[in-house]
Amino acid sequence: MSSATSSSEITPTMTTKLETQQEEPKPKESESSSSALKSFISGGVGGACCVLVGHPLDLVKVRMQTGGASAGDSVFGMLSNTLRKEGVKGLYRGVSAPLTAVSPMFAVSFWSYDVGQRMVKSYGQRGMSQDEKLQPYSLSMAEICMAGAISAIPTTGIMAPSERIKCLLQVQAGEVEKGGKAKYSGMMDCAKQLLKEGGIRSVYKGTVATLARDIPGTIAYFGTYELVKKELMKLQGIDPNKGELSIAAVLTAGGLAGMACWSVGIPADVIKSRYQTAPEGKYNGLADVYKALIKEEGYAGLFKGMRPALIRAFPANAACFLGMEVTKNALGFMD
Repeated sequence: MSSATSSSEITPTMTTKLETQQEEPKPKESESSSSALKSFISGGVGGACCVLVGHPLDLVKVRMQTGGASAGDSVFGMLSNTLRKEGVKGLYRGVSAPLTAVSPMFAVSFWSYDVGQRMVKSYGQRGMSQDEKLQPYSLSMAEICMAGAISAIPTTGIMAPSERIKCLLQVQAGEVEKGGKAKYSGMMDCAKQLLKEGGIRSVYKGTVATLARDIPGTIAYFGTYELVKKELMKLQGIDPNKGELSIAAVLTAGGLAGMACWSVGIPADVIKSRYQTAPEGKYNGLADVYKALIKEEGYAGLFKGMRPALIRAFPANAACFLGMEVTKNALGFMD
């Protein structure tokens, strides 16, 4: 539950080439459309890579958060047990929901991040003359973080129902493993039953919790990515306004950004998972989930699943960046 543009200029996201924009004519509308299309397509591919690499550890995270793990179970112990009892298919239980939603979600996320950057740039240029507005505009770290926060809002519309279905299927798999009976036969059946039981409101259960997780998470993500990327460029002796950042450096920055995102978002994610998988009527709202969690498990309960989340974050986000860059290069003919 993700890249950023260089803080030195407003450019499409997920690009390793940091090129100086020298007072050139504004791009034509058709060129902007091609750039947006590339961003959508490459974002979808990158997101799919992220899910495929990170889903097994996400499965462990959800089971830990919702009580599907025994006390003392380790991350790799749970992975080993799942692989032994359910095979590779078991490691990817519930993957269809996030995989189906990830392509449009990442496309919307990258698009909305660009929109966010343009919004904060426009706000920052208030009072400037037309000539001043034509000069390169450097986004501050605060502006980058604000653009990241903006990107989380439209993305939640896709993320919330996907997370709801994914969590239900993952928890069900844990119950079946213990001898329970499966309620849902798959992603579509789960969605149909949720609609039948509570309508669209049931499908979007946990939307506020998803926002509470993703807004600070994206702030940490984009802010960390820009900061790490800038420092890595300094270490490599690369001018931020020109030259290329190595793929290894991009993957490192992306991986660390993913870890920062989950470090901030894990408490809200625990509450979201509990709320989304609880039987109807068990909790009166998110505040009730929080109170029950603190009473039963203490504040440490808010950080359940952090180990698998952080272990997953680095390779998953690295894979996302790699998938994004490979796709962008493949779509170079669209420039």
